[in-house]
Amino acid sequence: MASDRRTARIAGPAWTAARPESAESRELSESAGVAGAGGVNDDPQERARQVCLRMLTAAPRTSAQLADAMRRKGVPDEAAQAVLSRLAEVGLIDDAAFARAWVESRHHARGLARRALAAELEKRGVRDEDVRTAVGALGPDEEIATARRLVARAMAGTKGRPLPARIRRLVGLLARKGYPAPLAYRVVREALEQEGIDTADAGIDLDSMGEAAADVSDE
Repeated sequence: MASDRRTARIAGPAWTAARPESAESRELSESAGVAGAGGVNDDPQERARQVCLRMLTAAPRTSAQLADAMRRKGVPDEAAQAVLSRLAEVGLIDDAAFARAWVESRHHARGLARRALAAELEKRGVRDEDVRTAVGALGPDEEIATARRLVARAMAGTKGRPLPARIRRLVGLLARKGYPAPLAYRVVREALEQEGIDTADAGIDLDSMGEAAADVSDE
């Protein structure tokens, strides 16, 4: 249930849901409705508002995503920037709040690690400073705890397989979610030890494998 509540924040983030409807937001909504009913509006700023409002109605967006959409629609840069500035002023777009909500939702709903979350935010055009702040709010202990939960849930599905195959599957699960190799191999080793499996006795040094994988990725 807690996960569902967190996920819902992306669909209706706090900075829009909790904010009382402003005169500007009503004006933007009404102008979009009038333009839609009356046909194509040749005013660049009006077209820019329509593009942004359609996207924001569907889901929260970053200013970069809105700017890209307006560029594809042929909106002049000056008009696009004016509308983006106004939307930010009235709180209809807030990249920092978007980043915070994204990190919380995607980490708890999908178990993504900080590295994967940062890559997703960068892809959506969030500024480096806002990315670092949002991702930094996810502490190392919470990230490790999530990695352990992911592996614990996946362990049952690997039983009966050869040990090397189990290790590859579990480490691969964490790697796809952005967890660094040393952490992934350590968490998998700990999970196997809880089952009474000593990987060292099997001739598999998971800690060394994690360090070696990290060295390869850094090259």
